[in-house]
Amino acid sequence: MTDRTTYVTVAALRGRGWSEAMIDGLLGQADVQGRDPRRWSPAPVRLYLLARVEAVERTPDFLRAASVAGRGSAAADAGAERRRRAVLAAILAEPIEVPRLPAAELERRAVRHRHLLGARGPGAEGALVRWQVGYLRQALARYETLLDGLYGDTGRAEAERLLRRRLYEAIAAAYPRLARECARRMELER
Repeated sequence: MTDRTTYVTVAALRGRGWSEAMIDGLLGQADVQGRDPRRWSPAPVRLYLLARVEAVERTPDFLRAASVAGRGSAAADAGAERRRRAVLAAILAEPIEVPRLPAAELERRAVRHRHLLGARGPGAEGALVRWQVGYLRQALARYETLLDGLYGDTGRAEAERLLRRRLYEAIAAAYPRLARECARRMELER
């Protein structure tokens, strides 16, 4: 059994500022390699001796590689910021077209949609309004393709909030009787 306090995982190395290229180039082969017994993963766990990692971190080669990686990271951050701004602009510019249905047809579709999701029985007070907003929100799911190109933390949550807000505002504008439920959902998601 390996002593985890004397070994460092690849994730821990990344936390210390290492890139994958730096790990391969400066550390080379892992000191211990195998499967993680705690969780299944197709990739083997790679462990590096902490003493060896610290020794490499004191070398000029590491300092040069870290400065180059830092510049690359800044360029990647700038690119991610450009993508984030472009997606937010696209979300703001995109016209949201809500399907216009007669009240009875919207109710019928909302109840059918609820049953397709597996819900049974009568709903609580005001449930039909919630179901209608839920149905319309699902009908507008195609607008989520506007989020393509945003990965990880790079503005994704902000873009999702903006898109949801725009969708609920469009539903409220198309169906004023559903405006209170749309406002409630926007408030819950804040």
